[in-house]
Amino acid sequence: MLNLNAFFVGLIFGLGLIISGMTNPAKVLGFLDLAGAWDPSLAFVMGGAILIGSGSFALAKKRKRSFLGAAMKIPSTTRLDKRLVLGSLTFGVGWGIAGFCPGPAIVSAAAGEPKAWLFVVAMCVGMALYSLIELRHK
Repeated sequence: MLNLNAFFVGLIFGLGLIISGMTNPAKVLGFLDLAGAWDPSLAFVMGGAILIGSGSFALAKKRKRSFLGAAMKIPSTTRLDKRLVLGSLTFGVGWGIAGFCPGPAIVSAAAGEPKAWLFVVAMCVGMALYSLIELRHK
């Protein structure tokens, strides 16, 4: 049952990304182009996501189990460190270069977009390299 619910939540999320324009790299790059032809429409998408996410996390912090019975796994770390800042900057630069972030890239790849496939493969390689580096430092 949990997998079926996860499928439908993912489907709704993917449809939301398509409807909002997040799967269109030109729209994303237009949003990031503050000095040029800035397209502020994705700010409303992000604002809506922040509102829903804030309420959802506030509710989740009060619960031990999800509505479907799974254990809640909420990060407890609130510290900003060098690794988090550098990782965030790397993520942002990659997003700005490609016009994709992970969720929309996966949706676009599933729709058959070749540039999204390239992004997803590069993202997976990056995650694998990170894992290898982390294993060596432990």
